[in-house]
Amino acid sequence: MRNHSRLGIAVASVTVAALALTACGSSGDATGDGGDAKPAESVTWMTMLHTPTTPEADGPIQTALEEYTGTELNFQWVPDASKDEKINAALASDSLADITSITNTTNTSVRQALRSGQFWDVEEYLKDYPNLSKIDEQTIASARIDGHLYGVPFQKPKARYGVLVRQDWLDNLGLETPHTIEELSEVAVAFATQDPDGNGQNDTTGFIDRLESFKLGFKSLAGHFGAGNNWAVTEDDEVVPSFQTDEFKQAMEWYRGLYEQGAVNGEFVTMQKQNQQDAIAQGKGGIVVTGLFEAKNYMSLALSADPNTPMAWALINDITFEDVPRRTLSDTNGGFGGWLALSTTQVKDETELKSILAFLDKLLDEEAFALMTNGIDGEHYSVDGDGVVSITDQAKWEQEVQPYNSSRPSDIVTTFKSSAPYVDEGNEKIAENADFAVVDPTQPLTSAAFDQSWSTIQQAANDAYNKYMVGQIDMDGYEAAIDKLGGQGLDTIIEEFTASYAESK
Repeated sequence: MRNHSRLGIAVASVTVAALALTACGSSGDATGDGGDAKPAESVTWMTMLHTPTTPEADGPIQTALEEYTGTELNFQWVPDASKDEKINAALASDSLADITSITNTTNTSVRQALRSGQFWDVEEYLKDYPNLSKIDEQTIASARIDGHLYGVPFQKPKARYGVLVRQDWLDNLGLETPHTIEELSEVAVAFATQDPDGNGQNDTTGFIDRLESFKLGFKSLAGHFGAGNNWAVTEDDEVVPSFQTDEFKQAMEWYRGLYEQGAVNGEFVTMQKQNQQDAIAQGKGGIVVTGLFEAKNYMSLALSADPNTPMAWALINDITFEDVPRRTLSDTNGGFGGWLALSTTQVKDETELKSILAFLDKLLDEEAFALMTNGIDGEHYSVDGDGVVSITDQAKWEQEVQPYNSSRPSDIVTTFKSSAPYVDEGNEKIAENADFAVVDPTQPLTSAAFDQSWSTIQQAANDAYNKYMVGQIDMDGYEAAIDKLGGQGLDTIIEEFTASYAESK
């Protein structure tokens, strides 16, 4: 094993963490039945690469990680664009690494492989490790397949979405920050009709939405009405798609009413994400339903176009509707981003399994998280007197540190103070969302019909939603379009998910 003396400076700034989102053990060996397990001496790891270049095996981050964990690492980097092809091939030939990062949780071949015995069921072991034992139960539940946990879940923030509203426009019109659907409606109409930017022209709207409205922006808004996260479980324990429910349709009627008043951008059903971002930066609309972290990016775009832009944002995560309890649809499957799956062929026995779990547990320490996030203090980043972390050499960080970001077993170990506007506030509100997150109940369920025909059915429902929103059909027409889907496989999916749900209970 390489033994470069980098660890001291690598972890020096861990104390600048601003907000602990999960309680993680400081370090040390695991306790309990697996407590005597030391991290494995060496590990092979097939993981995704989201950057153009592969980091060097003897680079500073891998060296520091090896020193910290006591494990020699052999990364098998797979470009994210070809991950399905590479992983499917490895599954077919049983040429897996000790650890395989599986991030496409709906890949049918992967889910079949998970059920087939190619990976260890690790759930009974997690309790024996200080960090792994603290993985949120909602995340664990989303990661199970047929009641089994075939890998350590990648942990994500449970719910990152909220509503961003132009604060400067609110101020210009003397409006308060909205916290209910009714108040949000008033703001949207005012932004469309009362010249919020004061330029004397009728050139603004309320919501700036895009073509993924049905799956993202509007879906999130419908959640405040009580609609499920893609699917819902009825009082009779039937699993049904949310787009069939009364709550979803009530939200549709509300949103179409705003559209008819010009309070939603008219071209949203065809607008691409880049065009949406440009429209926001150019001040064409003042409300966006998106990740709370996006406020920083919108500001950057606006400032690059106009250094004197008056743009300011209110970040809102507590929108409610009538007597529906506060809720936020999870955009990360309840904080589940995939599996760190351990091969039953490569990891031959329970002793070896426990040693690799001990290694993964060490990666959940703040020290290892800091290495894989920021890099090494003085080489990649610096910390000022207020504890603000700043990348000092962007090119060096992108080459040596960024590739490891997506391999972190958790994104929520801690956060670091930022000098960029809205970052800290966004992190705080995302953390608050965890208590109100609503997850997709079908994530751990099984339906062969879903695997075969859901994409076609979902697209048909999306098309019907778009036609309703722009006035091509009325609600009766929307319901008729959805009813037709029953005979095209939707009824079978509902039956199979309902049966799987009953079995899982």
